[in-house]
Amino acid sequence: MSDPGARPPLPRSLYLETTSRCNSLCETCILTFGGREPQKDLSWKEFGTVVDRFPALDRVLLHGIGEPLLNRELPRMVAHLKERGATVLFNSNAITLSPRLGGGLVAAGLDELRVSLDGTTAATYARVRGVDAFDKVVANLERFASVKREAGASTPRVSLWFTALRDNIEEIPGLVPLAARAGAAGIYLQRLVYHGLGLATKEQSLYGRLQEREGQLIRETEAAARAAGLDFSASGAGAPEVSLTPSHDDRPWSACRRPWTLVYVTVHGNVLPCCIAPWITEHYDGIVLGNLFSQSLEDIWWGARYGEFRSALQTDVPPEPCRGCGVKWSL
Repeated sequence: MSDPGARPPLPRSLYLETTSRCNSLCETCILTFGGREPQKDLSWKEFGTVVDRFPALDRVLLHGIGEPLLNRELPRMVAHLKERGATVLFNSNAITLSPRLGGGLVAAGLDELRVSLDGTTAATYARVRGVDAFDKVVANLERFASVKREAGASTPRVSLWFTALRDNIEEIPGLVPLAARAGAAGIYLQRLVYHGLGLATKEQSLYGRLQEREGQLIRETEAAARAAGLDFSASGAGAPEVSLTPSHDDRPWSACRRPWTLVYVTVHGNVLPCCIAPWITEHYDGIVLGNLFSQSLEDIWWGARYGEFRSALQTDVPPEPCRGCGVKWSL
């Protein structure tokens, strides 16, 4: 356990929303049902204000609640961060991944493109993600693979991400041939974050409720991925089936190190403790720990609100959103 009174080193890992707009209407996303903040794109000036607050950056994820490709400054942002020596990646629905934009991201030096699918047929994709774009996304990924080949580039690494639901788990084996078509190097299973809206419900969650058929599907996918030379993992780099199996820790939040190691910043500059908290909190204002548009990183990171949050996380009564970790989410 960390000393609650100790000042942790300044974070070198940043989650930064480049936009809070989206061109999907996912039935699992809080943005579809109103979001947490007014929608906008992060401007180049605002981007500079945020990243310049960090003396050093090792890893930057340019996503949050929204679709990063909608921000026209995205390749420029990636290039700037690469000049600073950071590893840069983001999650995307790839709906607007044109050859021109893809070429810009390759030239900028993007390290990884994570593509969210949540279905491997057009019908399931449309039901979960709210738009009829499956065929377009697959075609965009095939063209992107060609763009990389023509540029002689090995990066960005492409991976396919699948949020496991009771309603879509039958389709997870289809990720393997789809990854081959898309030139992807890996496939990943994500646990559902549920908030009671749309398909993001306890009934759809497989966490702690995995049946034999669902376990079999995951094991079949693992075997097929291995044979195809693909990585198959879960968010957090865990084994997919294990990631859906709860530990028996009655304080699952106590192992979380995010408030000591990373910062999540919204398009409005608000600093949140992690990328999961805004999805499951019922008191959004309570998880805003500062604002990097108007405060220094040092004042926020070593300030009273962050200190109180960290201290509470190490007790039997953690901050409100953290109580859902291991239930509505898991570490």
